[in-house]
Amino acid sequence: MYSCKYTGPFFFEWDHDKNQANIRKHGIDFESVKDMFRYPMLVMPDTREDYGEERTVSLGWLKEHVGVVVFTERRGDVIRIISVRKATREESRTYAKTFQN
Repeated sequence: MYSCKYTGPFFFEWDHDKNQANIRKHGIDFESVKDMFRYPMLVMPDTREDYGEERTVSLGWLKEHVGVVVFTERRGDVIRIISVRKATREESRTYAKTFQN
């Protein structure tokens, strides 16, 4: 796990149906994830299974709480959002410890 801050310009894309399912399940629209990339994030590779592509799991500031976003980078300047949810209490603590200043 490492910390980073993304610098643009970059573009976002996602599957419309996946976004609708994410809104129903987690109450978070992929559109709101764009703001997460303005702030420092904790980043780690998603090694839970072989997805046929490199995926990244990141903890970052999402509105008034810490969020977890899973994404993949495409063509160098495109970030494809896979899912987003509110961080667990432990994930939020990890984020706060890393960026406490």
